[in-house]
Amino acid sequence: MQNTLAHLRQGEKGIITDVSSIDIPLKLLEMGCLPGNSVQLLQVAPFQDPMYLNINGTHLAIRKETASLILIEKVEHE
Repeated sequence: MQNTLAHLRQGEKGIITDVSSIDIPLKLLEMGCLPGNSVQLLQVAPFQDPMYLNINGTHLAIRKETASLILIEKVEHE
């Protein structure tokens, strides 16, 4: 099983590895959600949707459904 953004817990970090799904909005890619960029889960809304992320210094809120399409590699605590 591969990790996705939807698998992150609050405070965890990762590196985006794949965003090749055609269901990912182009606007999200334009805002920096690209392979190789770092991502951290900052906060989750009360019903687990949306997720508030920091992607390479850009703060984004995305739906959990979309987050499950973006593959990541988790980064261990530094």
